[in-house]
Amino acid sequence: MAITDPLIWLAYVAAATTRIRLATGILILPQRNPLVLAKEVATLDRLSGGRVDLGIGVGWLREEFDALGIPFERRGARTDEYIEVMRRLWREPTTAFTGEFTDFGELNSYPKPANPDGVPIHIGGHTTAAAKRAGRIGDGFFPGRDPGSGLAALLDTMRAAAVEAGRDPAAIEITSGGGLDLESVQRGADLGVTRYVIPPLGFDIETLRTQLGRFSDSVIAKTGANH
Repeated sequence: MAITDPLIWLAYVAAATTRIRLATGILILPQRNPLVLAKEVATLDRLSGGRVDLGIGVGWLREEFDALGIPFERRGARTDEYIEVMRRLWREPTTAFTGEFTDFGELNSYPKPANPDGVPIHIGGHTTAAAKRAGRIGDGFFPGRDPGSGLAALLDTMRAAAVEAGRDPAAIEITSGGGLDLESVQRGADLGVTRYVIPPLGFDIETLRTQLGRFSDSVIAKTGANH
């Protein structure tokens, strides 16, 4: 299966659109160099007028890490550190960092994202660890669960972790997917889901237009959703 590089793909989409947000769902963060990635994402965000959401995960396939020469162990800790590194590079005029996985002296990383706070980082994953990470340091949470299969428990874990970290759980955006009927989407909204992901509904313009139109009429219009 030919899976494209998400950032290059999104650069193409950014050039062809003006309003839709551009998100990775998800990018395996510990497999990337955080300094290079921070610059790439900031560049995409600046060029697109601040439309980027960075969805990240820790990864699960050891063979990918082995092929890249990156330790599979402690990938969660590596992810946490890389998030801190990128946010500092986005927010600070000059940055130096010394950590377990990253060590560099003073440098300047430009361009900066369109928003001075940086690019929103959405934590992907359907484990307890992912839910806690989203609560502690995520701008959003993208669990691999739909509203009918354990999502509520993961959201409870995320919100408890946010409170423990002194954060407002309501400020953490929740993305989910699942059934495309009105009941499924409404169930997600009742749980606090603010963005609902739908799969490809066709592979040509006319089919997409027809299927998306039906979804808009039967679901979006009846929920009052604006995403």
